[in-house]
Amino acid sequence: MARQKRTSKVLEKAVRRAAGIKSIDPNLDLDSGLTLTAFSTLIETMRSKENTYNTALSSLDKFYREMLETERQLADMAEHMLLAVATRYGKSSVEYGMAGGVPKNQRHKGLRGESPTSSSQQPSLTSSVDSNGNGNKPATI
Repeated sequence: MARQKRTSKVLEKAVRRAAGIKSIDPNLDLDSGLTLTAFSTLIETMRSKENTYNTALSSLDKFYREMLETERQLADMAEHMLLAVATRYGKSSVEYGMAGGVPKNQRHKGLRGESPTSSSQQPSLTSSVDSNGNGNKPATI
């Protein structure tokens, strides 16, 4: 959704006021720098800043949409990468786990509506080392 652009009620009121003052005298000078020329210059400055701000919002919206599209592409590619690892090495492989997937043989199924491991049933995992001393033995629960 695009960000709402800004409109200034103060600017609109100033434009109407400048038109009214101009009808009194186009060269009106009320002393202390209060001239129609200075007022009109400030009105134009405000209009320019408001336009710049609204343009920046449009650019920001564009960048946001581009970022979301890139994020969707990244999510798709990440999923495809994981599926490619699963295709090459299998869903029960160590490589699949290294790529961020949960190997099939490590998934726990819970009852309907229940999480696989509730806080009261959390198993304690301890790793063990096989006879070669290289930790490739599966963890015991």
